Amino acid sequence: MLDAIGIEEILNYLKIIYEEQMPFNKYLGIKIDSISPGGVVVRIDMRDELIGNFEKNILHGGVMSSLLDFTGGVIAQIHVLNEMKDATLDKLVKRLTGMGTIDMRIDYIRPGKGAHFLATGHILRLGHKVAVTRTELVNDEGVLIAVGTSTYIVG
Repeated sequence: MLDAIGIEEILNYLKIIYEEQMPFNKYLGIKIDSISPGGVVVRIDMRDELIGNFEKNILHGGVMSSLLDFTGGVIAQIHVLNEMKDATLDKLVKRLTGMGTIDMRIDYIRPGKGAHFLATGHILRLGHKVAVTRTELVNDEGVLIAVGTSTYIVG
């Protein structure tokens, strides 16, 4: 069924939902630079409302963790989509909307300095019930700022 709809079409629809219909994502200014069956690149531009240390103009750690959590969740959803190619749209929607974060660990490597930040990652494990992802946050110069390991309920 998913092949008939097209995974690219579903991912483009999810991009619109993530960017335009989720109030928290809109507030943070989360944008998806690219999304495909192979992964996602998520971007956030630095602005005054996101500063955690105003003296040094550093991105707030909570914004970093939110961005890495979101990115890991999208990665898990992409892999679930890839595994559910024969599912009906109803089953697919039920599975995706039932997903959520179980646990997350963030390691802050360097202060969040930059004009913008990019988050990427990959799946470590996708089971019937749980997915584990590894994510990275870099600044506009490609400097590693933070890494995350997250666990999501997927089934």
